[in-house]
Amino acid sequence: MADTTELIDRGSERAKVESWRLHVLIEAGYPLPLAEKLAAALDADLHEAVDLVGKGCDPRTAAEILL
Repeated sequence: MADTTELIDRGSERAKVESWRLHVLIEAGYPLPLAEKLAAALDADLHEAVDLVGKGCDPRTAAEILL
């Protein structure tokens, strides 16, 4: 039973992280479809994603760089 609970906790925690990342990316100016892809790609650097767009990089180009 502990294994099942552990899996649920991990899934729940990942969902929380992805949700937070999605919020940050949308606030930075990413359109929803790109923000969803980047939020799910936990190996994509969130700070770099925000910095690129903040420095004037088009969100589509930034997503291509990061994914």
